[in-house]
Amino acid sequence: MVVDVLLAAGVTFELLCCIGVLVMRTTHDRLHYAAAGSTVPAFLVLAAVLVREHLSSGGLDAIAAVALAFFLNPVLLVATARVARRIDGHEVPDA
Repeated sequence: MVVDVLLAAGVTFELLCCIGVLVMRTTHDRLHYAAAGSTVPAFLVLAAVLVREHLSSGGLDAIAAVALAFFLNPVLLVATARVARRIDGHEVPDA
């Protein structure tokens, strides 16, 4: 029962993020929804996996996958935003 609720919530939030990516007009607005897709929904799915699998091999794999996505997603988003800004013809300062 708890696993089903967590999965339903995770899928619902992820679906909302996907709809936001489709509906928004600019690349930068879309990136906000893409970023949100790797936070709350991913942790809800992770919680569902941990409730069902505990800290077994499957649970540890899920922790590693969500942690990797959570920590690497900002790098991907910043790189994508910088490229989008450059394509739009704006000067991008060096970091």
